Amino acid sequence: MPAYLFILVVLAIIWFFLIRPRQRQMRAQQQQVASLQVGDEIVTAGGLYGTVKAVEDDELRLELAPGVVVRVAKRAVAAVLTEHDTNELEAREPSEEEDATLPSG
Repeated sequence: MPAYLFILVVLAIIWFFLIRPRQRQMRAQQQQVASLQVGDEIVTAGGLYGTVKAVEDDELRLELAPGVVVRVAKRAVAAVLTEHDTNELEAREPSEEEDATLPSG
């Protein structure tokens, strides 16, 4: 009888420390992919960085460089780099490139 109890305890420990955190991580990844919007910056599982130009059923149109748009499966999204913040545009500092285009007065 104690051998069965030991096996059950070991299985419970494995589930608690290995399986449960992985399930939580997968759920968070699925929510992140489901909330993708046009304009989000992402990185794919293959290491490509780009901006979402269109969201379709199970694929995205991803702009890798100006004028270079590719189709990517949603499941290939490894991470969303864009943080959705309501004050993002107000708090953003102009980049050096934008500073060069602004007229100095």
